[in-house]
Amino acid sequence: MNGTAELALTIARRSTPPSDELEELLTAVHHHNKPKLLHDRQMHDLIVAAMQENRPVIKVHAEQMMTILEAIIREGIETGQFEVEDPAEAARAVKTAFIPFFHPVLIEHRLRHGEDIEGLA
Repeated sequence: MNGTAELALTIARRSTPPSDELEELLTAVHHHNKPKLLHDRQMHDLIVAAMQENRPVIKVHAEQMMTILEAIIREGIETGQFEVEDPAEAARAVKTAFIPFFHPVLIEHRLRHGEDIEGLA
């Protein structure tokens, strides 16, 4: 999971508009995680088990990702790209909206029901 947070941080540190960073981050994280979750059953099962058992590594990863999302949104507010009052609340909303693209169980569910996973993000 560190690879995902590192990827997100690399994107967030770019000198591009925050809206572009946010879009790129969400797409890149999905494309980075999807092969691991779809083609590496052992990795998939480990991540799902860690999530179900609420292991500290999951909490740390989620906090890192929220911090990165919030920083991008805060920068977007400062530059006038985003009009939101609470960057933390906006980051939570973004996270919630993109759960179907990141959560291993939801990705697997979509595949089992024949939904086009390649068309996602």
